[in-house]
Amino acid sequence: MSRLIQYTYSRPGKGSERYEHWLVADKPDVKILLMADYRGKPLMIDGKVAVEPGSALLWFVFPGAWHDIGRFHLADDTLTGWYTNFCTPVEMRGDSWASTDLFLDHWMTPDGSQSWLDEDELADAIGAGLVSQETQTKVEEERRSIQACLDTAGWPPQVALDMDLHHARGLMGK
Repeated sequence: MSRLIQYTYSRPGKGSERYEHWLVADKPDVKILLMADYRGKPLMIDGKVAVEPGSALLWFVFPGAWHDIGRFHLADDTLTGWYTNFCTPVEMRGDSWASTDLFLDHWMTPDGSQSWLDEDELADAIGAGLVSQETQTKVEEERRSIQACLDTAGWPPQVALDMDLHHARGLMGK
């Protein structure tokens, strides 16, 4: 049975936000969250709408990893792409989860187009002392690892390709 997760997401120097997601799959290697109805502003990536009010989003959280992956859709459920979000490993305390954004992101559309995002924000945060040298090293290691997967067409992970909204919604009642 799915359960509601309260997810606190912090951005150094920019505060925190709390989101509600449904945990629809709870496996040792991946937790899959469904945000059934996005209520924020439209999110533009590379000049196109990636998420809009009314959209459903899937988040793939990999315990211990320095990233998570969002499977983004429009309000009509059209897949727009996969958003790799660099963040601290998610702390999971029952139904209360927390993570800290590390600024760098990667975007990949269904046709395979891709781009690195917010490199300038990461550089600014490092310059402002908001990201420690140890954390910066972790981000660089994670980026190299993900880039190696991208170079061999091994990104995003298969679970993020296979789990679609229809399947995730079907898991809500189980």
